[in-house]
Amino acid sequence: MKRSVPTSNPSKQPYRKGPLCSVLAACGLLIALAAQMPRAIAHEFPPRRGITLLVGFAAGGAADTAARIIARRLADNLGQTVSVDNRPGAGGNIAHQMAAAGPADGSLILLGTIGPLAIAPHLMKTGYDAVNDFAPLTMAVNFPNVLVVHSGAGIRSFSEFIETARRHPGKIDFASTGPASASHLAGELLNAMAGIETVHVPYKGGAPALVDILGGRVTSWYATVSTAQQHIESGRLIALASTGLKRHPSLPGVPTVAESGFPGFNATNWYAFVASAKVPKDLLDRWHAELVRVLDNPEVTESLGRHGFWPAPTSRAELGEFIAREYQTWGRVIRERQITGR
Repeated sequence: MKRSVPTSNPSKQPYRKGPLCSVLAACGLLIALAAQMPRAIAHEFPPRRGITLLVGFAAGGAADTAARIIARRLADNLGQTVSVDNRPGAGGNIAHQMAAAGPADGSLILLGTIGPLAIAPHLMKTGYDAVNDFAPLTMAVNFPNVLVVHSGAGIRSFSEFIETARRHPGKIDFASTGPASASHLAGELLNAMAGIETVHVPYKGGAPALVDILGGRVTSWYATVSTAQQHIESGRLIALASTGLKRHPSLPGVPTVAESGFPGFNATNWYAFVASAKVPKDLLDRWHAELVRVLDNPEVTESLGRHGFWPAPTSRAELGEFIAREYQTWGRVIRERQITGR
């Protein structure tokens, strides 16, 4: 009896997986897994809707001057209009509140200042969280103010200023760019360290403060050099002392408060770029790169320098750490000196 031998029929043969099939199966698994993972989204930059640079003080003041110098170069680099939007009031807090609640598409950035970011939250309800509502981009400029008096005030030196204030408490008033601004806190700090009582007169920015001190309606002001220098040179204002630890290079003959009898006095001003914390990281990083590119430009550096500003670009992390230190430092001073927001 013959044994039957199975015929070779491919349709009846068992299926065996080859190397190519294994590779295809692995690829399919990877694709399936990738579909379940969150995708990294590249957001549009610069934003198609246009760019707004918020400034918390009136047009013509120091913050506005710095913002417009930077905005012009930024517009050239990006090939897009950058609109400077001045929203003065409450020492810059109005603009900071707008920025904190701003869009998440990176179309709005803010030239943040020391008052709203490091001082005001210790003194009043601001409508924003200075620690959590903003994302740092880069420091813009860092500089001291200068204490000036109207030429008709009869005060020619810092020592005369202190002597007059001690003899006549409440007679000397001082302008500021708003409650809890750097110029306000500089005056309050000198009050505390010198044991004097000068009266705070808040304004909505440097421009209106300048008008009143030139008109003799206010006696003194902790002004930015950019705003006051031409009037110091003309003799309409008299510079008494600068508020940093070093003399301002534009006013080398003007001593610091620290070297005039009050060691350790240091009340510098700074402007820093921030955005809403809602803005995605990739857009924040792009803004950082573009702003540092502008601040490193020699023409921008020279233009800012003519107005008494010192460009000081930083990394995003460095700015965040700096603002945190300023927040803690001025909070401690406010508590210890019992400074109010008036």
